Amino acid sequence: MVDQVSEICGSMEGLTLRRRKYLDKFLTREGPFTDPDSFMPGEPVIESLSRTKVLVIGAGGLGCEILKNLALSGFKDIHVIDMDTIDVSNLNRQFLFRHADVGKYKAEVAAKFVEKRVKGVKITPYCGKIQDKDEEYYMQFALIVCGLDSIEARRWINAMLVGMVDESNPDSMKPMVDGGTEGFKGQARVILPSMTSCFECQLDMHAPRAAVPLCTLATIPRQPQHCIEWAHIIAWEEERKEITLDTDDPEHITWLYQKALKRAHEFNIPGVTYSMTQGVVKNIIPAIASTNAIIAAAVCNEAFKIATNTNPFLGFPGTNNYMMYTGDDSIYTYTFEHEKKPDCPVCSTDAVARPLTVDGNSTLQDFLDSLAERPEAQLKKPAIRTEAKSLYYQFPPGLEEQTRPNLAKKLSELVENGEEVAITDPAFPLQFKYKLIFK
Repeated sequence: MVDQVSEICGSMEGLTLRRRKYLDKFLTREGPFTDPDSFMPGEPVIESLSRTKVLVIGAGGLGCEILKNLALSGFKDIHVIDMDTIDVSNLNRQFLFRHADVGKYKAEVAAKFVEKRVKGVKITPYCGKIQDKDEEYYMQFALIVCGLDSIEARRWINAMLVGMVDESNPDSMKPMVDGGTEGFKGQARVILPSMTSCFECQLDMHAPRAAVPLCTLATIPRQPQHCIEWAHIIAWEEERKEITLDTDDPEHITWLYQKALKRAHEFNIPGVTYSMTQGVVKNIIPAIASTNAIIAAAVCNEAFKIATNTNPFLGFPGTNNYMMYTGDDSIYTYTFEHEKKPDCPVCSTDAVARPLTVDGNSTLQDFLDSLAERPEAQLKKPAIRTEAKSLYYQFPPGLEEQTRPNLAKKLSELVENGEEVAITDPAFPLQFKYKLIFK
């Protein structure tokens, strides 16, 4: 496997020499689908492509493929963000890394590797969280390409890009090309913030994990995931409640891993690993190399088309914006238009509160727990208030203690039938509004 990967990476230098020949076929002449009003073949489009500043979010399995493809497609000014370090388990599919790179930051290693192989390309890495950067940072890029394995991170960057749009400034609209994989399945999509459906509109296509009963976690765990969830939900609250859990903090993940491993030993359950702990706590989507390569190719195709106008791209007004790929039973792709939701809390300018039928006799705690399972919400640490009062806040500690008694009260005791509530989660820069209607 190592020899094969080395041979593939070594051939990248040859690909670099030949890439201009193939790119010129697209960039120096018109094609059957080019728009004469937006595409001017020749040096202008070649120069424009080389100046296009693109941001790649994620340098893992999908991100490695994306960085390589973009560099070989004529993009010369690439930035990449990733906060993770390289683990041994990454080496079987993240081909830009070697065993000597274990422990180093993915963004830095990937940037240096591609720069060395593809001459003339400048890749600027940032080793940290996307939340570290502000609106001014994201405004400098012509487009954003996502190779993320986290639903939460996608929701955050989606909300940021939609919030940046200023109708008086066309350059404030930054196209987002998003790719995602899960086993032999994957998707590629183009989101034009405020114009097409955004990631939040499409959230219900990503079903949340099935909830495990709390009694199972607390008394009779049967799987390694149960031990991790126990450490995440129960042990942390019991032993470190005063500290806000940061799933991107290696120290916090290590603590959860050690707790889960100890509990797994008590119940003779094998299989708890650090990487599994990350996956369960952060809801990371599993991936394999072949699917990553296919989806990365589709994603970079769209980025190339957006940057050059050589072909209509996914998300072009009035066209399909979502491509699904299935490879577990032969090979099948399907492209369709995912429409904007009029009540989307992120991209709808006149969103109204969503009606939600609830049991007035259920407790506030039951209602908040259900928000983690609702496909259109998927909120793990929600805070809730009505227009008149705060019902429950997890932070700061003083307010949490003050509102904690409400958790045991019935909804009918706290809100009126048909009353609107606002719900927030510290992981997302947005607010959900629901109109609670009692059964």
